[in-house]
Amino acid sequence: GTAMHLALAFTTELSVDEAHYALYAKHLAWSYFDHPPLVGWIQWPFVAINAPDGILRLIPISIWIISCILVYQIAYQLNDYCSDRGLLSTQLGLVNSSFAGLAAVAVIVFAPLPHVLAVGLVPDTLLTPLSLAILWMTLQWIKQDGHFSLYQWIGLGLLFGLAGLSKYTAVLYAIAFVIACLTVPRYSFLKQSGFYLAIAIALLLISPVILWNAQHDWISFKYQIDHGSGGTWLWRRVAAFIGLQIAVFGFLPLLGLWAFSSSVHWRTRPWIGILLIFFALPFGVFAVLSGGGGLPHWTTPAWFCLAPIAGIGLAQWWQSDKRWLIALFAAIQGTLVVTGLTLVMTAGYPIASQFKVNPLADLFGWRSASIRANLLVNELKASGIAVQNWTLASRVGWYAKPTPIYVLDDRLDQFDLWFGKLPEGSNVILLNWSEMSFKPPVGEGQFRTCRPLDRLGIAHLGQALSQFELSYCQGWGGKAKPERQALSLRP
Repeated sequence: GTAMHLALAFTTELSVDEAHYALYAKHLAWSYFDHPPLVGWIQWPFVAINAPDGILRLIPISIWIISCILVYQIAYQLNDYCSDRGLLSTQLGLVNSSFAGLAAVAVIVFAPLPHVLAVGLVPDTLLTPLSLAILWMTLQWIKQDGHFSLYQWIGLGLLFGLAGLSKYTAVLYAIAFVIACLTVPRYSFLKQSGFYLAIAIALLLISPVILWNAQHDWISFKYQIDHGSGGTWLWRRVAAFIGLQIAVFGFLPLLGLWAFSSSVHWRTRPWIGILLIFFALPFGVFAVLSGGGGLPHWTTPAWFCLAPIAGIGLAQWWQSDKRWLIALFAAIQGTLVVTGLTLVMTAGYPIASQFKVNPLADLFGWRSASIRANLLVNELKASGIAVQNWTLASRVGWYAKPTPIYVLDDRLDQFDLWFGKLPEGSNVILLNWSEMSFKPPVGEGQFRTCRPLDRLGIAHLGQALSQFELSYCQGWGGKAKPERQALSLRP
């Protein structure tokens, strides 16, 4: 898995989200418009020395390895615990804990979507090992009959705080831990002073986010509430979400969950199933929210938390006549993983030519277009570079830094906080991209004139992918009216 990640890291440009969070590190702050700050802070040392994209991607690659190690350790310890206490069926024989750990890691390695987050650093990449560490602490709580040492409480507080600095949905994993605490023995954590110390440490760590939002009219929380609620709620979106989840994470974790459920003596120790809350709670919340809209990678930490349990189940079944079923799904998913990562590196060659629009064109050409736009800004003494949608701004902002990037719309976003709105009367270099192109913003309240300067065609392995159009626009009027319009690929 790591070998594929390294190959991908040094052969493609940053995606829109990667570039956006890399800009966090370029513009250090206590928090940001759409997410807490840790995803920017952790990149700052590399950004400060102008490290290339491939070096930046060593961060998520390392985090993926750490997450796999945690999955292995949790599966190993959970299998030991269940075996020692006779919680697992011995009909198929006891499973070696090392093999259970490797089976759990296989659940991750053979799942397609985690490889995307293993190369592109996003908040969910950071939340994944932190949620696993909280799950590991929950297992220790169960093994220690509901008692933590002071150092364990301090460690838990640090984990909660760092998770909160990673993503707001970290609260789901904190709730999962609290639910687990209520099981064995009931309410004992309320009698331990370390519990309150852990809360204090967590609140101290996330205080920069709270203070920043208080100074900015709570814009992050308002944005997340709107973003999470989505549009009109529809059942078909929930069905599509669940189907997509199975497609991008595979059948292996579900197969392992079924195997584990059939092998555990629930009547003897029913609370062992409380560990499933780390999957069921966040997955259930995102499934409900998907009725209004959602993104498939939001559930990644939840699937990682399911992997140790699924690994034990798969290891059990591997010793039975169901080994062929596991091998079949592993072969199918492994083929999808290798094929998918290969297509990304080759921009879909040769099958992408069969589609009307190449879905992988987004990963190529932004560096060249941004550098060219920057040269024109300096040559014409323009105020900066302008685009007409925020998703077009991240890569340009990264590859053309430190040139100001202006988003010509009426939506408040992070670029408005960094660069402000384009002042009236300004002249800019306008960048238009063929895969999300807009009409020239000329007219009443917009630019007085827009003169095309250059067109840059992007190709990879001999196939045309997209085209960038650069124009010199003068006399901004202050009223944004972005209107989509197709841009031809022809020179």
